[in-house]
Amino acid sequence: MKRWVLAALVLASPVMADMPDRGSYDVWFLGELHTNGNHHLVQADWVTAMAPAALVFEMLTPDQAAQAAPELRIDAEALEQALGWNASGWPDFSIYYPIFAAAPTAAIYGAAVPRDAARDAMSAGVATAFGADAAAFGLTQTLPPDQQSAREDMQLAAHCNALPPDMLPMMVDVQRMRDATLAQVALTALTETGGPVAVITGNGHARTDWGAPAALALAAPEVRQYSLGLGEPGQPPLGTFSQVIEVPKDPNADTADPCEAFTSRTGN
Repeated sequence: MKRWVLAALVLASPVMADMPDRGSYDVWFLGELHTNGNHHLVQADWVTAMAPAALVFEMLTPDQAAQAAPELRIDAEALEQALGWNASGWPDFSIYYPIFAAAPTAAIYGAAVPRDAARDAMSAGVATAFGADAAAFGLTQTLPPDQQSAREDMQLAAHCNALPPDMLPMMVDVQRMRDATLAQVALTALTETGGPVAVITGNGHARTDWGAPAALALAAPEVRQYSLGLGEPGQPPLGTFSQVIEVPKDPNADTADPCEAFTSRTGN
């Protein structure tokens, strides 16, 4: 109940006043910090106002998304069990459920890259693993050296500075494949439903300079898209967005540093 009260307060705030008209864009990338429940409340409010025909989730595989029947969306526990969410490694389903509830009849699409596909990308190459549309979504292009270096640095930090240097280019390629997959699934959802389409994803994938919006712009430049980045006070997300909103921190969020646990286990 506390979260829904907060959602109502957010709805009445400038957060919603700054939302463009729903008819202005076809695909809306709604970024987040995964562990901040307040970010998901903002996403839910934007989804309510947008009334999308489709929701695309970074967190769901296509097989999981197929289980999100409309009749389950009135029951958070039943929907979580059908999706197998809490066994997937993502933050607790309770902070994501308001997004599903905000669009009870929207088609649900999954854009998660399965682990076996990620392994294929690392062994066979990202373009081969992605398939026939790799060039359309930019996966055959070589990144500019400064961007490649910046992305490798980000992957190294995300993996607790524990990856060997020769793995970093492959990790960047997998992230590029995730961006391209989000863009591809968003385009499929738009084609199949007519839109608008809301894409629920992390800020890193929602950034317009090199995330999923950039891949979508390459494949379908005619698609009108908008990207929302959500930060915390004094901590805007990295990259460029159509709009950035700084949202209060979630006092219930798990803020433990995963690298500390990793260091204690490995002794590094």
